[in-house]
Amino acid sequence: MDPSTLTRRDLPDLVAFALLAELRSFRRAGTALGVSASALSHRLRRMEAALGVRLLNRSTRSVAPTEAGERLLARLRPALADITAGLAEVAEFRARPAGRLRITAPRSVARMAIAPRLGGFLKAYPDIRVELVGDNALVDIVAQGFDAGVRFDETLPADMVSVRLGRPLRMLVVGAPAYLAEHGVPPTPDDLAGHACLRTRFPSGVIYDWELEKGADVRRVAVDGPLIVDDAQLLVDALTEGAGLGFVAEPLVAAELASGALVAVLEDWCPPFPGWRLYYPSRRQVSPALRAFIEWMRVEAEAT
Repeated sequence: MDPSTLTRRDLPDLVAFALLAELRSFRRAGTALGVSASALSHRLRRMEAALGVRLLNRSTRSVAPTEAGERLLARLRPALADITAGLAEVAEFRARPAGRLRITAPRSVARMAIAPRLGGFLKAYPDIRVELVGDNALVDIVAQGFDAGVRFDETLPADMVSVRLGRPLRMLVVGAPAYLAEHGVPPTPDDLAGHACLRTRFPSGVIYDWELEKGADVRRVAVDGPLIVDDAQLLVDALTEGAGLGFVAEPLVAAELASGALVAVLEDWCPPFPGWRLYYPSRRQVSPALRAFIEWMRVEAEAT
């Protein structure tokens, strides 16, 4: 065993030597390591032969480090203590939620469903650090180093586990009272062709068609209008200013609907559908921090 070429395969021999030097008994050291005294003796002889120096003096009654053994033991003690402390620190992650979580979600969902619940979560788990990334793209969470993400049910990869993030959602067609007073209320999806419909562009470049449904009648309407945005809040801001009609998630405009700043139309064409899901890789061991986050969001979703 040339010290300059020490490999991981040699570490068990060093641990065995340190334990022998501390306990000064092949029998007790062998019991602690789960090997026989003779196997431990063979391991020590092999180690001494490789190093070309005697490390322990032993007789039928006693075991004691040589001078070379004492020097090696003095070096090993702090190193093994550091390793033990490191393992204990890692083990704490199993016992208490701690560490960093990276979560990706569409920007509007991050604002509506995650950010409002983070204050209580971070207070309950002060050892967890959350990085919340708002991104409207369909992110590969494994490739980009995220612990979890948020998507609609139908866009979830097959190898993911998910939990409901909220109740079923509705997408609503909404507009400002002033706009509707001037341009009228569209009675059917076909009448949207005569309106200024504000559109949303996905990060992929695709412009979102409005998906309307009434019983068995399902429409995918390629609307047109004077404005395209890539952010839901920008859309809401423009709608409240009377720029046209928009198709938005109901929770995003709940305050505006309640105050009368926006009015929903074609409601009978806007049935509820399964909402957002918080998802994570099924083949990856779930850390205590992620498990705590998932459970917190699940409970909060059920309460709202």
